[in-house]
Amino acid sequence: MTINPTLGRDPALAQVGVTPSPLALLLLGRGSDPASERGVDCPGELPPAADPTLAARAAAAKTALGDRVFILGHHYQRDEVIAFADVTGDSFKLAQQAAARPQAEAIVFCGVHFMAESADILTGAHQRVILPDLAAGCSMADMATAEQVEQAWDDLLDAGVAAQTVPVSYMNSSAAIKAFTGRHDGTICTSSNARRALEWAFGERGGSKVLFLPDQHLGRNTAVGELGMTEADCVVYDPHRPGGGLTHRQLREAKMILWRGHCSVHGRFTRDSVDEVRARIPGVTVLAHPECRREVVTAADLVGSTEYIISVVDAAPAGSAFAIGTELNLVQRLAKRHPDKTIVFLDRTVCFCSTMNRIDMPHLVWALESLVRGETVNQISVDRDVATFARKALDQMLALP
Repeated sequence: MTINPTLGRDPALAQVGVTPSPLALLLLGRGSDPASERGVDCPGELPPAADPTLAARAAAAKTALGDRVFILGHHYQRDEVIAFADVTGDSFKLAQQAAARPQAEAIVFCGVHFMAESADILTGAHQRVILPDLAAGCSMADMATAEQVEQAWDDLLDAGVAAQTVPVSYMNSSAAIKAFTGRHDGTICTSSNARRALEWAFGERGGSKVLFLPDQHLGRNTAVGELGMTEADCVVYDPHRPGGGLTHRQLREAKMILWRGHCSVHGRFTRDSVDEVRARIPGVTVLAHPECRREVVTAADLVGSTEYIISVVDAAPAGSAFAIGTELNLVQRLAKRHPDKTIVFLDRTVCFCSTMNRIDMPHLVWALESLVRGETVNQISVDRDVATFARKALDQMLALP
């Protein structure tokens, strides 16, 4: 029997002849793994989730901090967290709002890791960006690592097409990927301006190809659905296969080189989801996010960013019916806000963004009360060199008309 030597040493295990191994599992209830998932443990006492005073504690801490703290809440956050946000919005809007509050010493970002990184890049050196739970990541952003993307660029160099290729990276990417984009004179995009970003890449920037990171669906939906390209113009680069699973000829002939990444929430919707809800709710308007699969986007009535989805529902007359293909927290919030309209989730199966939901009241209270005590916890700090080139790519996006 073996056990990983980094997982804690239990005298009871030694008595039964346990020897170290790098790949052993922990026995139930014995030992701990200091290298396990980031952010699960806090360097302090996390309030219990059942504490009935959490809302009052959060309100008291926020009042005590006053203008020194600015709380940002992404649309996909839980309602109880959103209640304490000074501003709600999508990832880029929130980063911009953080940059527009130089008087705030601390930015508490209720979102996920890449969003807090963007806020740190865009805010001043005197400001601290805090993510209440460091385990709040993004599965899509994690599908493209800096090492993988550098290897992809080497593959483009080997195919002789790197000089013609412009990287366009979705906002939902790590600071390292944004920095890669800036180093290669590309741009960041959001789901709202992806079309303009591609037009710039093929037009003003003079590229004949785009490497689109890390969401293949947004890239394909924009290229095919909005710029009139064909499916044949798009290839998918798989970072887990040699050469991305593509030949040099495929790379040379493609216009869009799409990274094999996707959103775990939006990627779950299917054409069957659309057909089922149309049969169940006659006259329903299917409203989908462009991170959804192509089959869903083509079957939907309306397609747009999170902000677009909200604006459409808000402007619709009473009695309207919508089936919305985006994160469930937002769909439920819209349904509560508009009791005079029928608003349902596009899929029958409940699916929250699991990482976004890691930001809960215990973590928010812990972060705020720590600030009241003069302690900064879970600060997000982007390396200066990475931040410089990531800012270059973000500034290029801001310069798009």
